[in-house]
Amino acid sequence: MLSFLAENRRWLATGILLALGACLGHTWFIALFAGEIRAEYGLTDGQWGLLYTAATLSSAALLFGRGSWADTVPLSRLAPMVAIAFAGAAALMALGQSVWTLGIAVFLLRFCGQGMFSHIQQTAMARWFITTRGRAMAIANLGYTTGQILLPLPAVLLMGWIGWRSSWLVVAAILLLVILPVLAWLLRQDRAPQGSRGGMAGAPGLGGRHWRRPEALRHWLFWALVPLMLTPGYIGTVVFFHQVHIAEIKGWTLVAMAPAYPAWALSEVAAAFAAGWVADRVGPARLLPFAVLPMGLGIALIGISETPLAWILGIGLIGVTQGVANTVWGTLLPATYGTNHIGSVRAVASAVLVVSTALGPGVGGVIIDAGIPVPQQAGVLALWCLGLSLAMVPVMQKLLRAS
Repeated sequence: MLSFLAENRRWLATGILLALGACLGHTWFIALFAGEIRAEYGLTDGQWGLLYTAATLSSAALLFGRGSWADTVPLSRLAPMVAIAFAGAAALMALGQSVWTLGIAVFLLRFCGQGMFSHIQQTAMARWFITTRGRAMAIANLGYTTGQILLPLPAVLLMGWIGWRSSWLVVAAILLLVILPVLAWLLRQDRAPQGSRGGMAGAPGLGGRHWRRPEALRHWLFWALVPLMLTPGYIGTVVFFHQVHIAEIKGWTLVAMAPAYPAWALSEVAAAFAAGWVADRVGPARLLPFAVLPMGLGIALIGISETPLAWILGIGLIGVTQGVANTVWGTLLPATYGTNHIGSVRAVASAVLVVSTALGPGVGGVIIDAGIPVPQQAGVLALWCLGLSLAMVPVMQKLLRAS
């Protein structure tokens, strides 16, 4: 492991930095400012959730159309360009004065952060690493964990000190003055795939060939995986976006619930490394039936729990699924469809993943407004995870036969 880290430090650092930067456009980070945003613009919970959902769905549509840039534009140009747009989105969040500018700012934050930064990171790791792809993906995803652990408290303290608008100006400055130049420096050198007999030709997928996006979309596997792609993002955003609602229903304080963040991050790291080890040795397909089982157990615990300790444990189990899922999508798609057009293929999967994070705030909020709180929704979501895990068994078997 030490030699692997030393030999690949530049490329792994790039993946970690992209993942860390992407956190600034994730739901859990934006939701830290939700109370102030709603008060500033006079929005109800439902109106804010629907605006967020509409902006995120729009960002997913743009990602579907422009995600292929990761195949056609050198990453040394693409990543800095997205970082500049990302900084502009943060500045617009700080300076906008209408609901329309708020919607545009959220749209750009979602497109640049959870959209393009994550998409570029996953595409780069898939292309740069072959036989050690699972290990590299797990290490690169440490950027997400670092953000989950380090960003919430400083963001809340900064908001209390200088206000929510000025806090977003600080985010813009970090993107422009720190992340942008470091990315530009890290990506100065080109990278050949490591562990591939074909050198720069990349690693082929099923049938010994590189699949283009239309071919991948006609392939049975992609559509069989869509429910699995949607589930972690949906359940995760329902829980985090509506955690204040859960606290009110349960009678908990946010302070008592706060340790769930490091529990989530640490369990995600451990699960990602374990999943990476499995993916490198026996293939990512064998992870499919197990990916959402921990999340099903976690959401069930949250539904029936009476103490914050059970909440923390439930969030930790949700983190296990997030870690496994990140590794699966980073390794399974290139292993199945090859790496030469992986940016275009991954753009569709990335759009689906972004859509899943759009549905949780909006759909979950509508269900809450209909009189069904999240703890009551939890039982249905847990049963869905169990049924989906069982449905993935024949998918795994068929994929293994085709490999």
